[in-house]
Amino acid sequence: MTTPRDRARARTMADIVRIGRMHLATDGAAALSLRAVARDLGVVSSAVYRYVKSRDDLLTLLVVDGYDELGDAVDAAAADVAHDDFTGRQAAIGRAVRAWGLAEPATYALLFGSPVPGYQAPAELTNGPGTRVVAALIRVWSEAYAAGRLRPSEASATSPGLTAGFHAVREQLGMELPDNVIGAGVFGWAALFGCISWEVFGQYGEDGLGDPAALFEMHLERLAGAVGLR
Repeated sequence: MTTPRDRARARTMADIVRIGRMHLATDGAAALSLRAVARDLGVVSSAVYRYVKSRDDLLTLLVVDGYDELGDAVDAAAADVAHDDFTGRQAAIGRAVRAWGLAEPATYALLFGSPVPGYQAPAELTNGPGTRVVAALIRVWSEAYAAGRLRPSEASATSPGLTAGFHAVREQLGMELPDNVIGAGVFGWAALFGCISWEVFGQYGEDGLGDPAALFEMHLERLAGAVGLR
């Protein structure tokens, strides 16, 4: 059981993250300031430094919080679709990422936009949360392949380096997937986030080509065919 001190610390950390995300949205990642967070929290800056030691630590908190919030949304959306509806599960994941990105554009930009000058996210803290979406996609693709419902084109790795890279992916996943399945998955991952990023960052223009939601549904349909879902 947690102590009152533990609960108080958890509340303070949650408030720091909440206020940090507010400043991320209004000021941008490069301008984040622990002093500003302390001011909005109603404490002196030295009190905040007992919880978060630097701006980079605050950025890491926001990165992990964003990844986990997005991962929770994706997992909940995928769970609402029948397990053997692989196209539907992939589409649900895509819609969840899009909805979250449009609702949280500043945090989306922190996770998937331009790097913050001078900041390097610590892999030991961010790799797990940061791979939750692609892990959800991999579950769909690997289960579809095992069920005979994923048949991408026969294109395979065309260089020794890429062959080695695909082999490393197989070892990391612990799955005996052929090169064409891995290649299709990498394409699907990049294409999905590319489509969402263009919309979140306004690259389609002010009106999103007239109906951005319908455009995204078209993208999802094409993406299913491109990765080989049947």
